[in-house]
Amino acid sequence: MHTVVVGTSGTTASDVLAVARGGARVELSEEAVAALAAAREIVDALAAKPDPVYGVSTGFGALATRHISPELRAQLQRNIVRSHAAGMGPAVEREVVRALMFLRLKTVCSGHTGVRPEVAQTMADLLNAGITPVVHEYGSLGCSGDLAPLSHCALALMGEGDAEGPDGVVRPAAELLAAHGIQPVELREKEGLALLNGTDGMLGMLVMALADLDTLYRSADVTAALSLEALLGTDKVLAPELHAIRPHPGQTASAANMLAVLKGSGLTGHHQDDAPRVQDAYSVRCAPQVAGAGRDTMAHARLVADRELASAVDNPVVLPDGRVESNGNFHGAPVAYVLDFLAIAAADLGSIAERRTDRLLDKNRSHGLPPFLADDAGVDSGLMIAQYTQAALVSELKRLAVPASADSIPSSAMQEDHVSMGWSAARKLRTAVDNLTRVIAIEFYAAARAVELREGLTPAPATRAAIDAAREAGVEGAGPDRFLAPDLAAADAFVRDGRLLAAVEKVTGPLQ
Repeated sequence: MHTVVVGTSGTTASDVLAVARGGARVELSEEAVAALAAAREIVDALAAKPDPVYGVSTGFGALATRHISPELRAQLQRNIVRSHAAGMGPAVEREVVRALMFLRLKTVCSGHTGVRPEVAQTMADLLNAGITPVVHEYGSLGCSGDLAPLSHCALALMGEGDAEGPDGVVRPAAELLAAHGIQPVELREKEGLALLNGTDGMLGMLVMALADLDTLYRSADVTAALSLEALLGTDKVLAPELHAIRPHPGQTASAANMLAVLKGSGLTGHHQDDAPRVQDAYSVRCAPQVAGAGRDTMAHARLVADRELASAVDNPVVLPDGRVESNGNFHGAPVAYVLDFLAIAAADLGSIAERRTDRLLDKNRSHGLPPFLADDAGVDSGLMIAQYTQAALVSELKRLAVPASADSIPSSAMQEDHVSMGWSAARKLRTAVDNLTRVIAIEFYAAARAVELREGLTPAPATRAAIDAAREAGVEGAGPDRFLAPDLAAADAFVRDGRLLAAVEKVTGPLQ
């Protein structure tokens, strides 16, 4: 099994994906263990002094004015975890929790948190045992970190609360730890706070969304090309020299992908045949501009994610010179903004895909295709309601594009009076990515049927390969009306698991 070694200098997106989705094992580097021990010595020295230090010998948030005596400090750390584990609603996905735990471990191992090595090792042990704390949908405001989600994870380290075992069954955390020979941790000064103060949940979801969108945007270039073929459009608008004079990198890449997919097509260039038209509609002609803008948005979001992956987010932090200082690095604004930005781009990509689908189904705009791509229009409804489903998904994408980060609601007796709502931005982006996959799948389903109905014209080798692979995968083609939901589900799976892209890239080589 793949092993990810956690050091002191952050981590990578590929490591997050390996742990969250691939079940990779986690090990602490010798450098990380040494840094943990050194930072802990500083915290222990401060704890022994009479002067109050936030997070070490004081209360938290609006209660930070109280100095806590040594005999109550262990109780203080337990209590912050118990009281902050206040999430509600359904449990979030296993991969989200694993990303959350791994990224908190990444910060702990930086040597800036003051957590003991044995606590960090226990965090790694839970990941390696496949023990996943139950984390709820609601509870994080994305400031002071993802407090409630991280608290539920810390609670499991203490042997409290509920967790899901490697078999998928939810049990008391104490039972799962005992079954895997893991000793619950007894938290000491600062450790409870250090386990809660991070942007780890929203960052983990950002990393996974970027991975999913990378596949989806390339898939969308394929479906746009397929729709262009089905509508007998022109590929002249994809010429590199046209995109060179507006040099947005994403646009250039998207146009190049579409051109590669359409290479050798016998369907393009017929826009001057029976019903001459000067140019294709915007949804066809401007596909690279819209998808390209989304790609450039992803590039910016990836830059933010990489910076955050290299960060140590905690409050207070242990500095190399021995100071323990309060800070505001836990504020989720940088991550929240790009999460919202990606949801906006996803909504627009879904919107333009739906417009192409609608054009394929309208006999007045499809340039010779049967109404709704029906076998016997009137007796058959064809894909009429498939477009309804797609339209409903696009409408939902537009609602999900409303930014969460533009909102703020004060908490902790006005001490935490401006919050990022980054967790909420991440949760709605996951839904947006899920729905965008379905939208792209419906465009593919319709465009593939439309291409097959263009009798006497030969599609490009790449699009032919995609259609053939889909048919082999159980995505049915044209014919009389039948129960449509299973067909759409099969198309969704074909796009979602990357088989559409794989089929095309066997012909074109890797798309950008």
